[in-house]
Amino acid sequence: MSAYTISIVSIIGINVILAVSLNMISGFCGQISLGHGAFFGAGAYAAALAMVATASVPLALLAGVVAGSVLGILVGFASLRVRSDFLAVSTIGVNFLFVGFVRKQSWLGGEMGISGIPPTGFGASGNMIMILLLACATVVFSLYVSRSWMGFAFRAVGEDEQAAATLGIGAGAYKLAAFGIGTALAGLAGALYAFFTQFITVDAFDFILSVMLMAMVVIGGIGSTWGVVAAAVGLTLLPEAIRFVNDYRLLVFGGMLVLVIRLAPGGLAALVHNLFARTRKA
Repeated sequence: MSAYTISIVSIIGINVILAVSLNMISGFCGQISLGHGAFFGAGAYAAALAMVATASVPLALLAGVVAGSVLGILVGFASLRVRSDFLAVSTIGVNFLFVGFVRKQSWLGGEMGISGIPPTGFGASGNMIMILLLACATVVFSLYVSRSWMGFAFRAVGEDEQAAATLGIGAGAYKLAAFGIGTALAGLAGALYAFFTQFITVDAFDFILSVMLMAMVVIGGIGSTWGVVAAAVGLTLLPEAIRFVNDYRLLVFGGMLVLVIRLAPGGLAALVHNLFARTRKA
């Protein structure tokens, strides 16, 4: 495989983890988060610092997961007091706060970022395989959660918190669980990104990334793991196939988001489901 192919496949794997992790928060539990780039960035910076300090891949991965999860749980507490649009605005603020904070911290590299992150020792192909294996594990975990009692509780909270409470489902606890799990996976993706690039800057974790990830979830089908995976792959390849898209990412992905919400609210998952239903009737 060429270096370009390895790079694209690696980015696809990272985006799959990110999109699936956001789907757990927004798709399963109904908590709209437009600041997922901050959790991704927290994991990347924590893993980079751990890698520089220890050169240990497992410790760096753990640092990324913990950093993403801790920040996510802190934001999750906000979800206990605000809902829907107000929560979305709050998470946007978290993304901007993260970017602004990192820019001013010299120990995080400031505007210049962190360079010279030690290699994992696996080589480019080895890193790609590690990313793909963890992406597959994330998808399997998401499918398991969706079919488990936790997935049922997440959906109950997302659809109607008061009705969920009558069933003995504590909305607050499950909101925190959704944010903790989803952002831990985003932190994992951040760690893998740091391994992949060996150089990170805060611009890689801006609001545009968060919009792109939400577009993947909505276009794929909110709550559908396979739909989100398909959208993550497609929207990662789109800028490579059509170069001008990369220069207008916010416009293109924002526009696609609006079109899908208006014309196909269920996303790709609903379209495929309806197609199969019509085929069976025929």
